[in-house]
Amino acid sequence: MVRILIDRDECLSSGKCQASAPEAFGFDDEELVIELDGVNGLDDDLAVKIVRNCPSGALQLADGDG
Repeated sequence: MVRILIDRDECLSSGKCQASAPEAFGFDDEELVIELDGVNGLDDDLAVKIVRNCPSGALQLADGDG
């Protein structure tokens, strides 16, 4: 199982992550990505796709142990 790590300093608010998995990602008052409860249930293949599609590189993969 992989996890998605967020570097909010790199976020460009493109919305690609939220569009791909609205149950897993949202935006805060500053329009920066935040993870929602659904992020823990993402399929590994979808998680890889979301990270690869992040234009700013704000998302990274980690294995289940960090």
